[in-house]
Amino acid sequence: MPKPWLIAAACIALLAVPPASHAAEPLRLVLATATPGGGFPAYGEALAAAIREVDPDLTLELRASKGSTENLVLLRDGQVDLGLVQGEYAYEALSAQGTPPAVTVVAPVYAAPGLFVLPAESPVRGIDDLRGKPVALGTRSSGLTAMGRTILRGSGIDPEHDIRPILLDHAGDGPAMVRDGRAAALFGGGTGWPGFLAMAEAPGGARFLGPSAAALPAILAASPSLRRITVPPGTFPGQDQAIETVGSWSFILGKPGLDPASAARLVAAIDKAKPALARRLAHERPSDPRDLAEAVPASWLHPATAAFLRGE
Repeated sequence: MPKPWLIAAACIALLAVPPASHAAEPLRLVLATATPGGGFPAYGEALAAAIREVDPDLTLELRASKGSTENLVLLRDGQVDLGLVQGEYAYEALSAQGTPPAVTVVAPVYAAPGLFVLPAESPVRGIDDLRGKPVALGTRSSGLTAMGRTILRGSGIDPEHDIRPILLDHAGDGPAMVRDGRAAALFGGGTGWPGFLAMAEAPGGARFLGPSAAALPAILAASPSLRRITVPPGTFPGQDQAIETVGSWSFILGKPGLDPASAARLVAAIDKAKPALARRLAHERPSDPRDLAEAVPASWLHPATAAFLRGE
């Protein structure tokens, strides 16, 4: 029979050993993106992979959708946890909500400059030259399509009558339509947008058009979500001059009642994953939750995101 002093010593030794650290609990969040070939699916894939590097037990399950407008419906109905929504639609939806908001901003995606892209040899030299021509504006539910219409209106062009608007079934269809002449130009947003890269890397290259300096004030006045953005020279192959345009932030929005602990873990992972995300989206500025401080009103933020920005 063990002596009492041996039992006591064993108990003391056990107490002295720190408890084993527990692995993070598995967490799966469903993220609605958009149609194949656009910027949102590419961003979703890059974000999911980057997060796996820093928090292997946090999984983003990507769900294809029709884009920003459908994502808002999916969020409000609680069919997804998270949704990617372009700034034009996000501002409109969040402005119409009460306090506290039902759908909230969890994290930023990136600021997307809006541009028209066309073959380098095209005779089109400015947005006004698009009058009467077929222009691929994007998919029906895309926030980028809404931005394109705003830029056209601010430039004095009716997007329904002064051009021949083409609405795409899939965002990835646009570059081929421009290259084979079915469209004179394609509108998109983001320096790493797949449609822009496909056009720029195609034989013959591409040119990019922003609105004229005279049109910028009217465009900015028409939409509170838009910001003036400069695309530096060399951003795209063959681009030797800066392009002045407008653009907006896109956001990761959370469904009503999104669990605060889940949101906090996601925001922390996105912050930690910035280098990994930058490797995967070399043409875009990595998502940084701190950018939200100037991008949206604080009342639109998810409580966990607001706490992160306060350093809590």
